[in-house]
Amino acid sequence: MSGEAAAGLRRDAVGLREVLFQSVTAMAPAAAVAASIPAGAAFAGGSLPLAVLIALVACLFTASCVAELARELPAAGSVATYAAQGLHPAVGFLVGWGYVFVEALVPPLLLLQLGFTAAGTLHDEWASYPAGLWWPWALAGAAVIAVAGYLGVQASARFGTVLGVFEIAVFLVFAGWLIIRAGGHNTLSVFGTSHTADGYGGVSGVFAGSVYTVLAFAGFEAAAPLAEETRDPRRTMHRAVLGAALGIGLFYVVTTYAMTVYFGPGRFASFGAAGEASWQGVARASFGLFWVLVFLAVVNSTIANANACANVSTRTAFALARIRVLPRVLATLHPRYRSPVAGIAVQTAVAVGAVLGLGFGYDPVTAFLLLATVIVTVVIGVYIVVNLACAGYFLRRGRPSLKPVRHLLLPLLGIVAFVPALLTAAGLPVFDFVTKLTAPVSYAGPVVGVWMAAGVVVLLVLVRRHPERIAETARVHLEDDAPDVVAAQNGARPR
Repeated sequence: MSGEAAAGLRRDAVGLREVLFQSVTAMAPAAAVAASIPAGAAFAGGSLPLAVLIALVACLFTASCVAELARELPAAGSVATYAAQGLHPAVGFLVGWGYVFVEALVPPLLLLQLGFTAAGTLHDEWASYPAGLWWPWALAGAAVIAVAGYLGVQASARFGTVLGVFEIAVFLVFAGWLIIRAGGHNTLSVFGTSHTADGYGGVSGVFAGSVYTVLAFAGFEAAAPLAEETRDPRRTMHRAVLGAALGIGLFYVVTTYAMTVYFGPGRFASFGAAGEASWQGVARASFGLFWVLVFLAVVNSTIANANACANVSTRTAFALARIRVLPRVLATLHPRYRSPVAGIAVQTAVAVGAVLGLGFGYDPVTAFLLLATVIVTVVIGVYIVVNLACAGYFLRRGRPSLKPVRHLLLPLLGIVAFVPALLTAAGLPVFDFVTKLTAPVSYAGPVVGVWMAAGVVVLLVLVRRHPERIAETARVHLEDDAPDVVAAQNGARPR
């Protein structure tokens, strides 16, 4: 397969449905509803639906920027290409360097969650099952993802679509059931500030809750790296990115509202990700065997998310490898499936190594928290840079293409929205609701720092020895875009 390294990914392999669910499953809607979003309840309390709604609006600012750039620059390099075109190729390289790193860590993160969720639930049902026997489930998940990726983007994307439909359907049906059972307790007051947690009154509690909630939206951009394998990528990418952010955002609002009015806004500050005051706990206590479907939906969500992010990491690595800023072997494609098999092999090795190394070195939950902190810190940083790149790209293209609200105001609002989330994810106590990180989760900052410092060293070496490779980060490789690349390099607006 060495001769396949220079060939392209399979063109026109997937359509809107598949790439839409690439972004949807990368957001892990079921896992986010059950685990991530409840983190905001400690601050927003019964006003959490309002916090989710605010987070949705904030995320749509950045989703709009990503969608605009995805339409103009359909490339497997996605965020790296956007930063290179909108700011500078060196910035594009560093964005790609960081993005490949954290997206490669998402599958092990989700596999750890798969492992401890499955083991813990089985132990609760059958005490004879060891609660610590989590690793076989994680390894089984890794095998499923590796096979799906090996079989090519069609198999992987369609697999993600099926998983995504299942988890969304389960939680929407459950949410409808909760709303019906809540009866006269249904109230729009949860979209106000009267139910916030003690000590976080009014707007401050809602804001704190939204900062923690905004992390559940990460992944809406995951469709973009499939651009070169998608039919009509300019139109499809734009619709997929915005559609995923808006659709899943509304899904979050509906499901959070349903649980809040059923559980009770006045005591919702105690709601969390586990125990009786959780989605699975409520389902187990009040809805009989329906809790099994909730459990399966969460497990399903971990696999779907890991699958989507494996697609992202391997395609981004492929894009950087073919211009030789990463090892050329990562651009090797399978002769039949056109899948980046070398990247998939590396991704699988990283996933298994991180799962077993960190899971046994600490414990699976602590390893999960460490990886989550690393990932969120870098991803939010990438979002901020992409907002800047959107403004930079359209400013450089001139007045005919520049729309002040869409290309200047929304990027500014996106940056403002994500800076508090970045500080929160990093554990920097700028706000009184931010908890300072403790070891080993506090190691996330140094890990990110070391990786990005290594990227700067690689960048300096490449700039000195192969500057043309760094310049290539701005290239859009679709064959029908070749005239646009030339035009862009000459300062003209792409068609």
